[in-house]
Amino acid sequence: MHLEEKTLSSEKIFDGKVVKLFVDNAELENGETVIREVIKHPGGVCVVPLDENGNVIFVRQFRYPHRKAILEIPAGKLEFGESHYDCGLRELKEETGCTCEKYDYLGLLFPTPAYDSEVIHIYLARGLSEGNKKLDEDEFLDTEKIPLEKAAEMVMNNEIEDAKTQIAILKTVMLLKK
Repeated sequence: MHLEEKTLSSEKIFDGKVVKLFVDNAELENGETVIREVIKHPGGVCVVPLDENGNVIFVRQFRYPHRKAILEIPAGKLEFGESHYDCGLRELKEETGCTCEKYDYLGLLFPTPAYDSEVIHIYLARGLSEGNKKLDEDEFLDTEKIPLEKAAEMVMNNEIEDAKTQIAILKTVMLLKK
């Protein structure tokens, strides 16, 4: 049982639209019992839309917990039964109006592994064809094109605060340098 914790009990204390909150009792490898608060999240996808000129299409939208608009790549929550592959294509179309010819999987990340089950899958979309956005009824955002190299500089200068965007941009830069 090294580096493992055994769940002894689990109680759902909040059942929301996006997240569910559980309070668990867990046994550590030394036999001690601890309380773990866990947010269960369906997961999501983020997409780096890279145009033929080397520009990334970003979205800027208000993020309520931080009380400000944040620059991010298109992303969204998985719907029940939806594959992350399809979710990324859907979010790309909804938020930017784009479809793509090439769509590469760049891996996944755990944004906050200490207390949240969320997994975010990362894609790179190329061969973009622009069209009309299909935003959700409660979604408001602006799009901005930024050269990939400038975006990487912005990550390193703390001008892009969103973790999934930072990781996806840096992974894209590294992939394209190969």
